Amino acid sequence: MQERFNKTLTLLFQYFKRDWLKIILWILGIGLFSAGFGPAFEEIAKGQGLQGMYETMQNPAMVAMVGPTPIESATDYTIGAMYANEMLLFCSLFSLMIAALHVTSHTRKEEDLGLTELVRSFQVGRQANSLATMIETIIINVLLAIFISGIMISFNINTISAEGSLLFGATIAMAGITGATIALILAQIMPNSSGATGASLGIIGFLYIIRAGTDVSNVDISLFNPLGWTYLTYPFTENNWILLIFAVIFSVVAAIIAFSLEGKRDMDRGYLPERQGRGNAKQSLLSVPSLFIKINKGMVIAWLIAFIIMGAAYGSIYGDMATFIESNELIQQMFTASDISIEESFTSTIMLVMIFLVAILPINIVNKLFVEESRQHLSQLFTTKVSRGQFYWTTVILAVFCEILGILFAAGSLGSTAIYSMDNHSMDLMDFLTSGYNFLPSVLFYTGLASLALGWVPRLGKFVYIYLGYSFVLSYFNNILDLPEWFFNTAVENWLAHMPMDSFEPVAFFAITGISIALIFLGYLGYKRRDMVEGA
Repeated sequence: MQERFNKTLTLLFQYFKRDWLKIILWILGIGLFSAGFGPAFEEIAKGQGLQGMYETMQNPAMVAMVGPTPIESATDYTIGAMYANEMLLFCSLFSLMIAALHVTSHTRKEEDLGLTELVRSFQVGRQANSLATMIETIIINVLLAIFISGIMISFNINTISAEGSLLFGATIAMAGITGATIALILAQIMPNSSGATGASLGIIGFLYIIRAGTDVSNVDISLFNPLGWTYLTYPFTENNWILLIFAVIFSVVAAIIAFSLEGKRDMDRGYLPERQGRGNAKQSLLSVPSLFIKINKGMVIAWLIAFIIMGAAYGSIYGDMATFIESNELIQQMFTASDISIEESFTSTIMLVMIFLVAILPINIVNKLFVEESRQHLSQLFTTKVSRGQFYWTTVILAVFCEILGILFAAGSLGSTAIYSMDNHSMDLMDFLTSGYNFLPSVLFYTGLASLALGWVPRLGKFVYIYLGYSFVLSYFNNILDLPEWFFNTAVENWLAHMPMDSFEPVAFFAITGISIALIFLGYLGYKRRDMVEGA
């Protein structure tokens, strides 16, 4: 047994030396996002802010998005309760995803790249790499918990107690550890690192969608969901530490299963076999477009299915919103006074979330070209008469087509399900599609940024995801953050109208479209001139 984990501590120290910058960014990014909004929530709570937020958060649509609160009356709704209600689920979700990506990258991906084989050629146990990665992830999350708790306590805000702050930080850390163990299991089961990454994120997304339904219908059922063990701890109100014990037990059992599976499999092989290809390639693969469609087909189909499921999950909430309005006089007055229906308001918000998800797909497709290039999968094609322009424009056109299709699937699924679930609906399917395609320039802008990076400095392609996340925070939390308007405008979505709540703004729509097209052409100029990066 001991020889399987030989030199684990040596690898652990090496990983800290290798990942120090990533660890700092991880802790600062998640930590500041999780704990840094205390003063902003304090401003919101002034006057009748707490009562208004409480009534808003009782909306089934909001419960589906951010989770429930144990508070039963607006008079008992405190700053701490509001902070945990609005922030904890999303913070836990981000922690889950980052930890899962980290573990997959340092285990199965290193196997696929041949790095694990190189390490095992020394006196290193065959499972030392996985154990070192898990220990590293646990230490990072413990530091993250301390960082988050320290910031929240330092604000000295009324009702944000020390115990609640410790539980808030510990919950986010435990979410990260849970995500790491889920990813470690899937790294053993799936045939390659791409499959492990996709399956990990898919399961996390599935858990989120399931809890959206159970939170609205019967929150007790959410206690059987690993994601429910995070936000249902209810920091600053009930302080349910017992749920973290469930998460610890789950993580320990999952880790034992993962190490058991790893000990019985061959290196670079998963329990699910790789799908066998044809003995002879199809005639259609002789063209660059067909080849690139083949390369991206699995990813595109998976994302399109995810868009449909997400749209349907949120669309099913619309029927409950009508009942909610009829039973709440204050909410009726709010929406009557603003002359905006709750369906229109919710559509504007949820469409923004859907668009950020849609934007991931074209960024993935553009970055995929560099991945294939750096792994030398296209080396033989580079020596033929096929021009670089064909590679570049095929990729960009495929990305643009998929983003158009993605918006159609997301908005169409949301609208169709919403209309079906409402008895008396004030919106039709075209309203949902218009709301979705109004954000098309923003998705095209991310495609342009990814194309620009591909053409000039391809390794910067990953930073487009960071800007996407940054834009999401500014756009989604714009009513919470007390920042100057120019700062909000650094997110491209804030230049566009949020339909159907706002009127269409043609100047911004076509200006951002033009800038995005210009970025794509600038990327092409760089791509046809730069050296190919092979074997990176």
